[in-house]
Amino acid sequence: MPLFLAPLGQEVTIVKIVADDKTKKHLSNLGILPQGRITVLSASGGSAVCRVKEGRLALDRDVAARIYVG
Repeated sequence: MPLFLAPLGQEVTIVKIVADDKTKKHLSNLGILPQGRITVLSASGGSAVCRVKEGRLALDRDVAARIYVG
């Protein structure tokens, strides 16, 4: 399922990232990698605020729709 549909407050595993190499590298630098763990803190209109490791990130709907979790 896309990241913005993940249950709020529940840590989930990133299954795949469907994006170009530049976007994948940028997400990797932020700590968003396949098999990584991420928690959606809030989601609205397809955008999501997430906890990755010890930080929080706001992802717009285009990026959040390209991150699949399970």
